[in-house]
Amino acid sequence: MADKSILVLGAGIGGVVAAQALRKRLGRNHRIVVIDRKTKFEFAPSFLWLMMRWRTRSQVSRSLISLDGKGIAFVNGSVSKIDPANRLVIVDGEDYHYDYLIISLGADLAPEKIPGLAESAHHVYQADNAEKFGAAIQSFNECTLAFVVTSTPFKCPAAPYEATLLVDFLVRKRGVREKVDLHFFTVEPQPMPVAGPVVGGMIKQMLSERGIEYHPNQKLASVYLPSKELVFESGERAKFDLLFMVPPHRSPNVVTESGLADGAGWITVDGRTLRTKYDDVYAIGDVTAIKLPSGMMLPKAGVFAERQAHVVASNLASEITGDAEIQRWDGRGSCFIETGYGKAGYASGDFFAEPKPMVNPRRPGRIWHWTKVLFERYWLWRHF
Repeated sequence: MADKSILVLGAGIGGVVAAQALRKRLGRNHRIVVIDRKTKFEFAPSFLWLMMRWRTRSQVSRSLISLDGKGIAFVNGSVSKIDPANRLVIVDGEDYHYDYLIISLGADLAPEKIPGLAESAHHVYQADNAEKFGAAIQSFNECTLAFVVTSTPFKCPAAPYEATLLVDFLVRKRGVREKVDLHFFTVEPQPMPVAGPVVGGMIKQMLSERGIEYHPNQKLASVYLPSKELVFESGERAKFDLLFMVPPHRSPNVVTESGLADGAGWITVDGRTLRTKYDDVYAIGDVTAIKLPSGMMLPKAGVFAERQAHVVASNLASEITGDAEIQRWDGRGSCFIETGYGKAGYASGDFFAEPKPMVNPRRPGRIWHWTKVLFERYWLWRHF
């Protein structure tokens, strides 16, 4: 059994889990290298709690350099080229050759695609931005706050709805809810459409019960900064004082230039094995494009990246060690929906079900909020 070199590009949830799962299955003669442009891992499911000041940055971040102590080499650098034909990755001008490659580079944010958006809006898809939005919502007393989903796909389909419900909870707690107008605009026909009408209906009901105006099928064209107005492709306009966005997402440039991507820039993979058109290259998480039996695309979420990482790690280890056992990802996933008041909703199901995903939602309760708290603590403890 010849020694193998496995590169993992990206140290988000999927990359970290894949590398550690491989390390447990393979002897130290096989080299596992994780490459990321950041030196710290930040637990994205907790960014909404950063926004609410229920967490500090140090509580949800860990050093990636600690991977070295687990027998995983960590390289801090930016990937500039992926050359699957020659089994080569270039990082800050240095060549890294591999026997197997796992791409877990996620999705990049592209607010610049919509004029005025980057200069005017907040979001919670990065830790520092979550903190900035948290500071903004702590200080206002009377305003119109708009939440906008600009395009699909985007990371964590529940996140903008959670952010809206948590802001509603905060302004009620501060006693200023009657002075705050909350509006939710989305390009989607309903909340979380891939999860089905039952989940979407539950979220719409939550918004309605809180007095939050919901505006579906509204595609944002631009933000007119002088008068603080949202301009939609339909011609409608809406004023705001404070703006929360789900910015357009795009695949990293290095992926679109690799020859692995589809026309939209995402990597097409076998939905069950996560293998690309190259037998020695796999892709997991947000960077992938997986068509479901329903014809819709699999949402982008950390829970899928983690489950996919285990399947890829198991199959790579089996191939390297000569074990014939092959695992297939089952398409299952789950999601918490934070609502405030110490409660959260929960939904789980089979996204590969035919003819459409079968997702079971649970009404908000304290048990789901505390389950997420325990999950956060366990995940960070287990992996760092």
